[in-house]
Amino acid sequence: AVMHEADDRKIPMLVVNGKAPAFLRERDGWYPGLMRSALARFRAILAVDEAAARAFRKGGAPLSAVAVTGRMEEESAVLPGLEAERAALARLFAARPVWFAAGVTDAEEAAVLQAHRMALQHSHRLLLILMLADPARAAPLARQLEEDGWVVAQRALEEEPEPGVEIFVADNPAEYGLWYRLAPVTFLGGSLLGKGPTRNPMEAAALGSAILHGPRTGQSGPIFGRLGAARATRAVASANDLGDALGDLLAPDRAARLAQAAWAVASEGAEVTDGVLARIRAIMDGEE
Repeated sequence: AVMHEADDRKIPMLVVNGKAPAFLRERDGWYPGLMRSALARFRAILAVDEAAARAFRKGGAPLSAVAVTGRMEEESAVLPGLEAERAALARLFAARPVWFAAGVTDAEEAAVLQAHRMALQHSHRLLLILMLADPARAAPLARQLEEDGWVVAQRALEEEPEPGVEIFVADNPAEYGLWYRLAPVTFLGGSLLGKGPTRNPMEAAALGSAILHGPRTGQSGPIFGRLGAARATRAVASANDLGDALGDLLAPDRAARLAQAAWAVASEGAEVTDGVLARIRAIMDGEE
């Protein structure tokens, strides 16, 4: 209905980032020529690749309207972060190795702690920044960790990650961007024993933190597929795997390779996006 009304009022329409034309399954074939009629209304159909372009042509799009432009840039996943706060914490961390466990579920807490204990055997100054999926669990977990013998500081109590602190418990979801900026390595909670990562993988990728994740990708499956194809993440299957992978990525050059590859995936498509915006401006200005 929206396409019909737009066409009736001579409002230009574009398909951008096009992957394949399809109606809801229960509508398929209910009106002969419906797909061809719908696609004919578009001034241009910009497909992500040749396979997508073939699908649009097969669906009845005018051949002259279909072009392969590539994938547009992902919606920006760059989270905010106060630079003054980052710089102050970076001075406190000094040259300590740091990793961030982001959005950890209740079921994964033991696995993260086991991995941290394993990695501490090789890097005794290692600091874990721990952010739980449920911020309300932060304070009780911090108390439990202290009872278990860990040296803990809590962000909520304005405690500092002093040199002897082993686990820094954070609880403010608004500060994810700060921790991604500070930690060279991030484990995505929810991906090991949850239903999928509790955070968008592109958040860490866009801010230069190397990504560790479990086998459960949830709704982020396509994103992990792209990151995996670029060798931009390290997948783990268990707490032992997580500890081993963490120990490996504490080598700065290895973490940097993953982070660079992930950043490239997060930033790809910027040129395509600029081209689409330029075309929209030209149409609105009556130049096309």
